[in-house]
Amino acid sequence: MSETDTTANVDGERREFKAEIKKLLDILIHSVYTSKDVFVRELISNAADALEKARFRQASGETLQDSDLPLEIGLETNEEDRILVITDTGIGMTADEVDANIGTIAHSGATAFLEQLQRSKQSESGAEGEPAEAGVNLIGRFGVGFYSVFMAAEKVVLTSRSADPDAAGVVWTSDGAGEYTLAAAPEEQPRGTRIEVHLKKESDEFVDASHLKSIVQRYSNFVPFPIKLNGEQVNRTTALWREPASQVKDEDYNEFYKLVSHDYQDPLLHLHHSVDAPLQFKSLLYVPQTSPEAMGFGEGEVSVQLYVQRVLIDGDNQYCLPKYLRFVKGVVESEDLPLNVSRETFQHNRMIAKIRDILTRKLLDRFLKLAEDDEETYNKFWQTFNRILKEGYSDHANKDRFQDLLRFNSSRHDDEEGLVSLKQYVETMPEGQKAIYFLTGPTREALQRDPRLELFRKHRLEVLYLYEAA
Repeated sequence: MSETDTTANVDGERREFKAEIKKLLDILIHSVYTSKDVFVRELISNAADALEKARFRQASGETLQDSDLPLEIGLETNEEDRILVITDTGIGMTADEVDANIGTIAHSGATAFLEQLQRSKQSESGAEGEPAEAGVNLIGRFGVGFYSVFMAAEKVVLTSRSADPDAAGVVWTSDGAGEYTLAAAPEEQPRGTRIEVHLKKESDEFVDASHLKSIVQRYSNFVPFPIKLNGEQVNRTTALWREPASQVKDEDYNEFYKLVSHDYQDPLLHLHHSVDAPLQFKSLLYVPQTSPEAMGFGEGEVSVQLYVQRVLIDGDNQYCLPKYLRFVKGVVESEDLPLNVSRETFQHNRMIAKIRDILTRKLLDRFLKLAEDDEETYNKFWQTFNRILKEGYSDHANKDRFQDLLRFNSSRHDDEEGLVSLKQYVETMPEGQKAIYFLTGPTREALQRDPRLELFRKHRLEVLYLYEAA
């Protein structure tokens, strides 16, 4: 609505956006701070929300307009005319709702967005690439997600019909230049919303089906409704981490691991965990068969996919796990984080810190159980990841767990494959031995030749070999 309107009239009259919206649109249209892909994510998230509301009302026994329509999202491309159409069969909107939800933004939301964007530019302008991330995360966090479409669009035509019986449809049209119109929709307009995006010449990649498919599968792959691109479903809909662990087969776990890790091998082990209190989150984490660092790829970073309400908000989150568990791959979904939580706040976010603490304990306990139940597999795990895992011995909150996880090669072993735990060492100490003996050196061969070892061999005292970089 304009500043003087109190109800929405669908008379086709041109109306002006408020001053804050004009400024916001100008920033988005000429933006150098944001990735244009985000507008597809935002429109799909809005569509999924509308579908969820329709499903809830149907489940509550309400009769909706066009009740036989399947609940789904559609993307149609017209390369010749550079038009992308995004549709949903969700709850739809009345003329008043379109004017309230699309025609304006709350003054406080627009102003807060502009102020925060300016602060981000000032604080992060010195770091290459950072302003783009700031913009992506600010969009939507202040309720401006729909407007991101104007980064790629020269004109948008939104047509919607409410699910309320006998509700009339409405058409909202704008070129993002400061004005919009509301008009009556054709009678044949079905329930839901249709967004026709007329793309700028420099944004024609958004009518490239392969590019759109990659965006959907990156950000919206697990939206709980079918997303059809030119008639073909391109998302999975089933978020495996949300399924009861008792109902998931090993082959499903293995297939999902390969999807999120891009590894061709099956994982060594997995942890499927759900927490309801004191906070809500679900996770599905994996330990690979091999370590890229051991293969000479250099030191990596923690990289976990973080979802909120099934929408990917960070494909390489570094704060859900400590760095000494950076070999772990998988997915975490939180119900307590806002959908557009800013990346720059992850490091100091209390929810993320709690998730990290819980997952760390659960993973270490999973490793301890593996050591107890399957020594052969645990020894393989230790041989593969011990150089990384031993960094965690400085994690004092989990020091006791690490003490039981540690394994050592020693003078009792014929080759470097042998391993002994501290518990096993103590249990086999001869009577009268009061200390744990160890010897350090560059290699096992060098330690074997150390003359100091002869005295311990003579008295049949086991010596732990510490010869690799921690």
